[in-house]
Amino acid sequence: MSVVITGANRGIGRGLYDLYAARGPVLGTHRAPATDGFAQLDVTDPDSHAALAKGFGDAPVDLLICNAGVFLDRDQSVRDTYSADQWAGSFAANVAGVFWTVQSLLPNLHKARGKVAIISSQMGSHARASGRSYAYRASKAAAVSVGRNLALDLAEDGVAVGIYHPGWVQTDMGTDAAAITVAQSVQGLAQRFDALSLATSGSFEAYDGSPMPD
Repeated sequence: MSVVITGANRGIGRGLYDLYAARGPVLGTHRAPATDGFAQLDVTDPDSHAALAKGFGDAPVDLLICNAGVFLDRDQSVRDTYSADQWAGSFAANVAGVFWTVQSLLPNLHKARGKVAIISSQMGSHARASGRSYAYRASKAAAVSVGRNLALDLAEDGVAVGIYHPGWVQTDMGTDAAAITVAQSVQGLAQRFDALSLATSGSFEAYDGSPMPD
């Protein structure tokens, strides 16, 4: 099985990379220059996506994990200053980056009748709104919408799409106060990816299989 993971150099992405590397071929991406096992990809840059796709040629991709993302407004409230760059950067990485990644590797996914896993967050759920971090929350909600619509459009290609909340994870983004470890998150996520099919395409689930409210 050929696996591609964006933002695989640290945190949840690195945990997923290590898990899948133990199973078979996996390619991670990061923004730094390419190294063994890692390709260079800036998910906010369409030209970078084009270069990645060119490197793949017509090789099949069985599983594409769209993990790369940013959290630029942690704990900011409506009373804080929000810059245009915070809004634009959040949506460029967390929404457009997901769409461009899938779009650029669609021929490869189609060839394998593969799967797409989009890492979103419970912070993108309207039912979990608790204030603050407006740009991040809005971008993660938009990522759910992108995933749901991709699931509809790609069904005819045999490509299933799932959207996932990885849990509150002990990473730089999640902080040491988070509830679960990277290992717990990625083990659960991998089980969700294995179970993903056209019958469940478009689902929004937590790492432990719990359905996430929109």
